[in-house]
Amino acid sequence: MKSTILIICTMLALATAPAFAAEVAAEHEHGPDGTTLQLDAGRKWQTDAPLRQNMGRIRQTMATALQAIHENRLGDAKYTELARQVQSAVNDIVAQCKLPPAADAQLHIIVGELLTGAGQMDGKSADHGRRDGAVTVIGALEKYGKYFDDSGFRPLEH
Repeated sequence: MKSTILIICTMLALATAPAFAAEVAAEHEHGPDGTTLQLDAGRKWQTDAPLRQNMGRIRQTMATALQAIHENRLGDAKYTELARQVQSAVNDIVAQCKLPPAADAQLHIIVGELLTGAGQMDGKSADHGRRDGAVTVIGALEKYGKYFDDSGFRPLEH
């Protein structure tokens, strides 16, 4: 039941991500419900294997295009492909990840940013360009590394 609800929520988020882009950007480290991204009593939040694997996938996806993003020479088709890869990994996170409720609530803030960035990279935002979406995804990856315990995860160097 919980996974069905999460899948439905993810589908809704994918459909409405561009509408929330400006709102999420203004919230910085806050979720749409006002939840603040924070550590777990001074420690990073626990992770599970599906989360670590899929966040690694997103990181690798963005790493392969990082230079072209920085040089502003990535074409629309490549941004669309990046968006689809990020969305696919987020779908897998939502479907497979089994975190405790408090960690899950924190992860949803990052998932929201990933979906917003993917929507922007896919060209679905009138207010933000595709490159802005890449910056949003990279920012979400940085927050993941800062707030979640994943010893194998390395932030992108940019």
